[in-house]
Amino acid sequence: MTCPVTREVPVTVRVFVQRFSSTPRGARLARRLALHQLHRWDFPYGSTISDTVGLLVAELAANAVTHGRVPGRDCELRLSYTPGLLLRVDVSDTRGEHRPAAVAPGPLDDGGRGLLIVEALASRWAVLDRVPVGKTVRAELDLGPERRRQAVEY
Repeated sequence: MTCPVTREVPVTVRVFVQRFSSTPRGARLARRLALHQLHRWDFPYGSTISDTVGLLVAELAANAVTHGRVPGRDCELRLSYTPGLLLRVDVSDTRGEHRPAAVAPGPLDDGGRGLLIVEALASRWAVLDRVPVGKTVRAELDLGPERRRQAVEY
């Protein structure tokens, strides 16, 4: 008796990881490095995917350095790209007790809209525990055939 052979397409996951200081300057640098890496992964500057990920990284990094800052500790940006399937943005900080939540702010509130933007742009997002300390906020973009075509239109 022979077993049928099933051929699977190999999947290459590309990963970019960088730590940055828990300052506004570090958050800006995280966004710039993310856009540069996306360009290297064939998502040109100004494309739909590039702009979307830029907004996601900007918001998550700003939250990390504003609400998750611990003096002397860095934040971390991780981009994971599975071609044709998924683009994942992880921003980690060392403050695990401050868990973000998307709550609609009042009409006169100065802030509180950032995670609503993340919720609107990402296919899904979550807050994960970070080992040994802290948390990771993850936003994912599904990259189906339609999304891939949008990525190169600009």
